[in-house]
Amino acid sequence: MRSTNWLILGLLSIIVIAVAASAIYNGLDTNNINIVINTNGTNTDINYQTMLYGSIPQEMIQKIKDKSTSDVESSNSTVNSIKSDVKNIASKYNYNANVKISSQFGTDQLPMPATVNGTSMVPTLQDGQEIIVLKTNNLKVGDIVVAVHPTYGLIVKRLSIIDANQVYLTSDNKNVEIFNNETTLPNGTVETVTVKKTPLNTWLPTNNVIGVVKVIE
Repeated sequence: MRSTNWLILGLLSIIVIAVAASAIYNGLDTNNINIVINTNGTNTDINYQTMLYGSIPQEMIQKIKDKSTSDVESSNSTVNSIKSDVKNIASKYNYNANVKISSQFGTDQLPMPATVNGTSMVPTLQDGQEIIVLKTNNLKVGDIVVAVHPTYGLIVKRLSIIDANQVYLTSDNKNVEIFNNETTLPNGTVETVTVKKTPLNTWLPTNNVIGVVKVIE
């Protein structure tokens, strides 16, 4: 009788362990995937880890990499929008993505590449020069920033004044360019007009500032 009791007790122990193991396994969401977007602004790569056994859909990883790369290069993206894009892609493959961005500026600090167009920031920046911008609203007077201008699009300027929700952006180049512009009138007469071109200085809403120039290449 005693040996039978031990047998029954042993079977019960095995059942309890099996149930507990099943509960622990089911408590783990094996469709969770941890994704780290590594970027320095010019290059973007993806690291990932999951509890799920078996292969990860490489089509999903490639889509995430392609989207992350285009997002990093976009002036409209933010840390939150990139994370949302990645989560949306992963969800289509039945994965719950935990997303982190890692850059030379730290965790969830987003760089953006840009190219200087024009000579308004000479001698600090040259026309065609490559720069890396850290997207941030942590601004201070003296920063070189990239902002969105309603007429000229993306501009790079020196932040000279912060006044409540407005910033005054100025050009490092103080030279005034003077040139003659010739126009032929309907009667055939050529009219010459002297034009003065002054580098742009402008007030903009603080929200128009994308970020601060951190790397000049």
